[in-house]
Amino acid sequence: MKGKIRIIAGQWGGRKIQVPNKSGLRPTPARIRETLFNWLALSVPGSRCLDLFAGSGALGIEAASRGAKQVVLVEQDAHLVQHLKQQVSSFASNDLEIICTDACRFLKKGPFSTFDLVFLDPPFGHNLLNPCCTLLEQGNWLKSNTHIYLETEKKLGEPNLPATWQIIRHQKAGQVSAFLVVKQ
Repeated sequence: MKGKIRIIAGQWGGRKIQVPNKSGLRPTPARIRETLFNWLALSVPGSRCLDLFAGSGALGIEAASRGAKQVVLVEQDAHLVQHLKQQVSSFASNDLEIICTDACRFLKKGPFSTFDLVFLDPPFGHNLLNPCCTLLEQGNWLKSNTHIYLETEKKLGEPNLPATWQIIRHQKAGQVSAFLVVKQ
């Protein structure tokens, strides 16, 4: 195991989740998660969340801890999916669903429902952010006023977003740029 990260707040606040030692796995740091969830404080309770590229599950589990009514965690790595299932079972929650598939393949299938909140934190160096943004928009996955959290390499600058998306917050930390976007 790589280590542990702490759930910041909500019903599971203070509990720690294991982070597997997996190349390329970058759980969103606590400082960025805390800022993000402060930005989203009024939007998370009762929301339907989609966590693409779930990895450690830190963002999705934090959302569930803070009252999201449903969180769908999408991860293609079978080892990480098994790890996520173990982590989620320790919370005894029916609000977290784990799907083992490629994020782009998942989005191309079309929505089984729409989401209020999306976490989009793809692996660095794979050019997946813009295609996923396009698929989310064109596939009707999003409601009006859906909040989308984007995390990318700082050196890439602002992402190329669909015309109906607007950046409302931006934060930089280390080599990461984080954006909170709202769909109009």
